[in-house]
Order: sequence, then structure tokens, then C-alpha cells
Amino acid sequence: MTYAIVEAGGKQLRVEPGRFYDIDRLALEVDAPVTLERVLFVNNDGEALVGQPVVEGATVVGSVVSHLRGRKVIVYKMQPKKKTRKKQGHRQELTRVMINSIEMNGKAIAGETAAPAAAPQSAAAEAEAES
Repeated sequence: MTYAIVEAGGKQLRVEPGRFYDIDRLALEVDAPVTLERVLFVNNDGEALVGQPVVEGATVVGSVVSHLRGRKVIVYKMQPKKKTRKKQGHRQELTRVMINSIEMNGKAIAGETAAPAAAPQSAAAEAEAES
């Protein structure tokens, strides 16, 4: 199991290829590629690479799936016995990013390009293989 810990939007996330994550809004279009270069840690099937503070040559490649808004957070301030109350709501602007691969020095170690699946066979080729 290969995963990485990256820093995006001032927060640290544990990311795996083939999954999507919500990070702070990026100024990118939908379906645009995104590269996260602040990789702090990479675990490649038990082989751990720890950055000082980042892992040299490590990048996480993904694509923007959509832009959305997070859940509403209510901020309520009150001073007792003073008849002062202030209620305010906030919804964070988010970008949903699909992680495609984790790369080391330009070579994918996990994700779509790392282990290509067997090419699907046509119906004629399957029938020929059975006989």
C-alpha cells in the first residue's frame, strides 16, 4: 500500500492514488491537472521516505473534479447580562481533487501510470483463446 502525506492549503493530508480529497479552493478549472509538490512523507510498500521538511523529487499528481462549499459552521458570540448577541455563519470554499499517482523523480511509484492493467481483449480474441 503506497500513500503520501502532503501539505495543501496549510493543512496536511494523507493521500492515496484513486481517491479524492477536499482541499482549500484552488484557482484551477474543472478537469485541470494539479501537482502537489509539498510532499512530507512517502510510504512505498513499507519503504518510508521522510522529508527534511519535504521529500526531494516527490510529487503527487491529480486532477480537479469539482468546486464546492463545505458544511456551514455557526459562530455565536454572546455577552451574558448585556443583551449582546452575534450569530454568524461560514462555509469554506473547497476544491475536490482526485489523486492519480505518486511520483518519485518523474517516475510513478503508485497510481494509474505505475501499474498498467492488462489490455481488455476483444470478443473475437477471447473466442480464439478458448478454442
